[in-house]
Amino acid sequence: MSSSTHPDADELDAAMLQVLQRANADCVVLAGFMKKVGPRTLAAFSGRILNTHPALLPKFGGQGMYGRRVHEAVLAAGETRTGVSVHLVTADYDAGPVIAQTEVPVHAGESVEALAQRVQAVEREFLVRTLQNIACGNMRLTALNTPPEPPCPPPHHRRKSQHP
Repeated sequence: MSSSTHPDADELDAAMLQVLQRANADCVVLAGFMKKVGPRTLAAFSGRILNTHPALLPKFGGQGMYGRRVHEAVLAAGETRTGVSVHLVTADYDAGPVIAQTEVPVHAGESVEALAQRVQAVEREFLVRTLQNIACGNMRLTALNTPPEPPCPPPHHRRKSQHP
């Protein structure tokens, strides 16, 4: 589902909401979805739509700040650290409450490409760990939680019920 299949923003919002409701979704993760989420979907899933950002929000966020642009801005600003933010989605780009962050050092003389690769590798792992902690009840969808270390064990390591 995209603006190619649903060129009208209102139609895209309605279609997205319908798919999520039919799937009985509890939480929505925007992985690479580069459009604003429509008002109906935002209202229906308020506080339950997550996105990642390749910087330590609120720095280097907002409209137009994605991908290479973020890393270029980090390097141009002379930052010594950047990172990954997992945040709740609101009507404004990258403006929702940050629920988790992790830092990535910026190396002297580092290229945009090298920084982007390092941040992206951390972003993938950090998102999975954050979602795991939410699913296990170790973390709530509220502003600036830090996932406990280590994250909860995978399902096959959990104790099984001793019921007869």
